[in-house]
Amino acid sequence: MIYVKIKYISCFFILLLILSNCGQQQTNNNHKLIIFHAGSLSVPLKEVIELFNKEYPEISILTEAAGSRDCARKITDLKKECDVMASADYTVIDQLLIPDHASWNIHFASNEMVIVYHDEEQSFRKIDSTNWFNILLNDEIKYGRSEPNADPCGYRTVLVAKLAEKYYNIPGFASKLMAKDQQYIRPKETDLLALFETNTVDFIFIYRSIAEQHGLKYLTLPDAINLKSSKFTEEYSSVTVDLSGREPGSIITQIGEPMVYGITIPTNAPNKSTAIKFVDFLLSDKGMAIMEKNGQPSIVPSYSDSFQNIPVSLKKYALKK
Repeated sequence: MIYVKIKYISCFFILLLILSNCGQQQTNNNHKLIIFHAGSLSVPLKEVIELFNKEYPEISILTEAAGSRDCARKITDLKKECDVMASADYTVIDQLLIPDHASWNIHFASNEMVIVYHDEEQSFRKIDSTNWFNILLNDEIKYGRSEPNADPCGYRTVLVAKLAEKYYNIPGFASKLMAKDQQYIRPKETDLLALFETNTVDFIFIYRSIAEQHGLKYLTLPDAINLKSSKFTEEYSSVTVDLSGREPGSIITQIGEPMVYGITIPTNAPNKSTAIKFVDFLLSDKGMAIMEKNGQPSIVPSYSDSFQNIPVSLKKYALKK
């Protein structure tokens, strides 16, 4: 009889211990955050997180930078846990995550394509707005770009080349440029910096924000081809690039359009309440001031096709169509 009582008492305390551990684990989870983000957001997000942690020091944040399409694939194909997904192109979220892996998308920043160059003395390397398209085709010149199927900067480079072909009236320019220097294609735009800094390549196609953040010299391109201005939406949409789709072998036709970043919280995010708190902070005046300082102008609030699905506390950062 005494043995039975001791056995029940032991089971009772074991149950309490299990429940206590579960509760502790849940509490700890609420203090964690996993963010997948575009490489071009690395610098501003680091600053935003530092400021966020001054207000919420108990929250531990893990970030993973990759090409935005690769970030999406981590969620859809690899089933990795993610609380916040911030993409350099809002269409990545629309095309690869909504509706199965996310239900909403907030547009929050813009950017533009530029060409980064070395300060060289050789005349054949001196690049400007009147000769860059000829210089990059020179066999003695090497240039780098990112992978279109992994990174928006990669397919935006293709779109810029196609727009330049039309703008400068150079038949065949885009296909010749894309066929050249393929050994210098990298998974994401920030990977190109190592190629450039080691003089492996002479030029790279990259976002203006990254060039400014790293103090690099760059050539600005006409608004008609740099994917910056909404005034040229019609011109941008005249070119397209085919990308890998949701399923193996399927194709998504990416239409040229002004550059717009997007952010969402995946449907299976393990820490949604904390994720909402962080996105709220990022899209607030404090967070967007950091984005602006780093060369990624705020476009908050912007119209969202998924406005009805945005969490109530975040609706103030979007507009209903």
